Amino acid sequence: MPINQYEIQHISHLELLARQVVEGFITGLHKSPFHGFSVEFAEHRLYNTGEPTRHIDWKLYGKTDKLFVKRYEEETNLRCHIIVDNSGSMHYPEVDSRNPNLLNKFTFSAYSAAAIMYLLKMQRDAVGLSLFSNDVEVNTPAKSTTVHHKLLYQYLDTAIAKGTTNNNKTSAAAALHQIADSIHKRSLVIIFSDMFENMEQQEELFGALQHLKYNKHEVVLFHVVDKSKEIDFNFENRPYEFIDIESGERVKVHSNQVRQQYLESMATFKKELNIKCAQYKIDIVEADIHKGYQQVLMPYLIKREKMN
Repeated sequence: MPINQYEIQHISHLELLARQVVEGFITGLHKSPFHGFSVEFAEHRLYNTGEPTRHIDWKLYGKTDKLFVKRYEEETNLRCHIIVDNSGSMHYPEVDSRNPNLLNKFTFSAYSAAAIMYLLKMQRDAVGLSLFSNDVEVNTPAKSTTVHHKLLYQYLDTAIAKGTTNNNKTSAAAALHQIADSIHKRSLVIIFSDMFENMEQQEELFGALQHLKYNKHEVVLFHVVDKSKEIDFNFENRPYEFIDIESGERVKVHSNQVRQQYLESMATFKKELNIKCAQYKIDIVEADIHKGYQQVLMPYLIKREKMN
């Protein structure tokens, strides 16, 4: 299913402004959330009569008996890097041609990413894209040109058309570490992932998220899930054959025999994920694919707009 660029233009009137100062190419395009001053102090200069007094350094005045104003770095254009998990588990559920409105987790993420990319293009912001599964498949620098944006749409279209194979395993931790090392300027980093990693590798996965924050990026995690099946385990009380979409392993079991253990394990995972995100100051957004990407993106973008 190719990306419909007309469909994703519905959010172009919103502004996606970073809450942190980020580096970019062009200055002065955004209304500043800091009233004309960014959060990074640059230097002092002498106060000129008639200027607003709110930026006078009164502590320095007490020491020197002279009025100095704090100067700050100019606000820069937004740099955004979008990371999409393309591992096997993200291609659940299997897309049914009889229900074209049903998106699997990867297609949901790709549509969401495309919508944000279009919004950033309207703001003349720089955007980069990474796709990963068992390895980093795509990793572009952040640019704002029309040609670059078309290339990013092409990468997403190609990944949607290709689908997945059973050996498309997740190695989120290693991939995120590699991507974090490649983003050299502070950016808004948006991740679309179900965050499903082997249980023994969960700490490594959390460490990769911490790596992005350590590099002073603002990080937003869209936790993409099929809530009904993957979180609530909403299966009828009957035997099922469950297939690991990454390894191809098959297990025949009665749903009620594993329901309680599954729910407890998933609750523990979600609790730990939320605790780590709060600890690292990562904004986490629950993204249920059955709500539709519009209903997930719109409330979040409106919330961001109000916060700036």
